[in-house]
Amino acid sequence: MKKLFVYYSLSGNGEAVAQAMAEKGYELRRAVPVKPMPKSFAGQILKGGFRAGIGAKEKLADFDFSAEGYDEIVFGSPIWNGRIVPAINTALCGMKTEGKTVSFALWSASGEAKPALKRIAKEYPGRKTAVLKNPKDNPDELGKLGKLGDL
Repeated sequence: MKKLFVYYSLSGNGEAVAQAMAEKGYELRRAVPVKPMPKSFAGQILKGGFRAGIGAKEKLADFDFSAEGYDEIVFGSPIWNGRIVPAINTALCGMKTEGKTVSFALWSASGEAKPALKRIAKEYPGRKTAVLKNPKDNPDELGKLGKLGDL
């Protein structure tokens, strides 16, 4: 069974989750926007939070949208303004996931993701989701990944 973890990382939390997923046999595919985020935290909050809040998408650099050959796909996203980030919105819309086991790994500073969870429940009913609180600084949070897919 081939497994894929598609993720975005800005602050290193995504990289921590990706490393844990790789150790569990997932191939990794990082979504990197063509236009980088501002360097300042305030700029990131303004641009990223606003764009996530409106459900925006980002053009991705050299991203392979093919899901062919994978049985399971986990989408990993930080939560900005309560929502999935634009880069993962692009991946979700561009990848054909019919017939695949799809689940979500989400992370945030608060460990809360209510608007994102509502969207997942509406658009991907019955999908498993793990919400982690700052997994880079709290490695014990990575244990929550065990409820996804066949982990």
